[in-house]
Amino acid sequence: MRYAPRALQSRHRLLPDGHIVVTGAAGDFAFFDREEFDQFRASPQRLDLRKQADLRARFLLTDGAMPKGMQRLLASRIAAKRETVTAGPSLHIIVPTLQCAHSCQYCQVSRALNDEGHTMSLSDLNAACDTILESKSDQLTVEFQGGDPLLRFDLVKHAILRIREGAAANRRIRFVVASTLHQLDDAMCAFFKEHSVYMSTSLDGPRALHNVNRPTPGRNAYERTLAGIQLAREKIGADAVAALMTTTKASLAFPEEIVDEYVRQGFREIFLRPLSSYGFAKRNQNLLGYSVQDFLNFYRRGLDRIMYWNQRGVELREVYASILLNKMLSTFDAGYVDLQSPTGAGSSVLVYNYDGFVYPSDEARMLAETEDRSLRMGRIGESLDKLLNSPVRQQLVEASDVRSMSDCRDCAYNLYCSPNPVDAQAQHGTMTIAAGATEHCQRHMALFDAMFSALRAADEDTSARMHDWAQVRGVYVDA
Repeated sequence: MRYAPRALQSRHRLLPDGHIVVTGAAGDFAFFDREEFDQFRASPQRLDLRKQADLRARFLLTDGAMPKGMQRLLASRIAAKRETVTAGPSLHIIVPTLQCAHSCQYCQVSRALNDEGHTMSLSDLNAACDTILESKSDQLTVEFQGGDPLLRFDLVKHAILRIREGAAANRRIRFVVASTLHQLDDAMCAFFKEHSVYMSTSLDGPRALHNVNRPTPGRNAYERTLAGIQLAREKIGADAVAALMTTTKASLAFPEEIVDEYVRQGFREIFLRPLSSYGFAKRNQNLLGYSVQDFLNFYRRGLDRIMYWNQRGVELREVYASILLNKMLSTFDAGYVDLQSPTGAGSSVLVYNYDGFVYPSDEARMLAETEDRSLRMGRIGESLDKLLNSPVRQQLVEASDVRSMSDCRDCAYNLYCSPNPVDAQAQHGTMTIAAGATEHCQRHMALFDAMFSALRAADEDTSARMHDWAQVRGVYVDA
């Protein structure tokens, strides 16, 4: 007996270009014009046979009851999307010191070099390393944040050696040091090369913009950062250093120049990141802040410039687009914390702060610098099991479950996205505010709209590039 085709459970959204994207339970999607969409909902048998076959392959259409084999496949696809959260903490961030030589207006947390009491004790560092080794995840990334960790290279070195010595021989551990690189020297490079440590630095654009965004007493932050990049490439390895930028109000007028600077410096990735309104940055919103639309305009221009260089044979990948495309196009999630449901904060990521406490994300420890300590999970030294069962983590899970959030439950993007309870806490003083009221939701809805529209209209070369960008390339970490 042949059954009439019927639509499976799905969600839909009208894109700015007038087309409709329909998403299925496992994140598969299809585009429709208005007439096709009406047929899909009311009488899918009227659709073109090739369209029907395509929709069946995407778990959007079926004939009769779905076979058990297809049900198992669908369940495994959904599980794969959540694997980075269920596998346990795989990104561990150690903050050995808040001291930094920069005095950035938008910095969330850093302290001047002469400030005291902002460095982790050796006993806390040892306890943090031991907790990291309790993680069941097969692959670990251990990142050192600050301030500038290289100002306490002794602590960074001690932690790396302790973790190396305590780890099983076959365990894969990736170390990353996020630094200005101004203190980097030959001895540090030799140690980092021996232990396969990657460097992550900040480059906000050309000389004038970088020096405005990241001032130092000598007004030469740009020159010293480039010197550090060059030293790292020469002594550690050509691919041993990556760079990230932060979009300030001053950056908004220069997306093309920022992209061109990354091309000029030989980087193959650029992350066009918005300003995070945490810590000290939140106090300077009148001076530093800008609207979601301002960022989207900046981002679109920057992405167009990246495509310009790609079309001329220059390899340059935009990381933000890659994160979104990975969510849309790949079966396996890259593990970007802010777009996981439940949130990866406190589940796939833990932060061991200089103050002796554990936080669920880098942003959460930044909140503590402005007296909001509501997201402390526990003290360094407590067992990993106790931290993961803390009330704070449970609150984060509940506040980021798209199945229970009214704004997210029926959203077409709910398998790609998630509320960000840490961001909500920073912006509104509560984790339980409606997702649609947050900048996080507004920004990502617009970005997913843009990515789906671009994918629908893409020619063969652009489509191939977007699929290539979607491939998993490790855990994304910040500088």
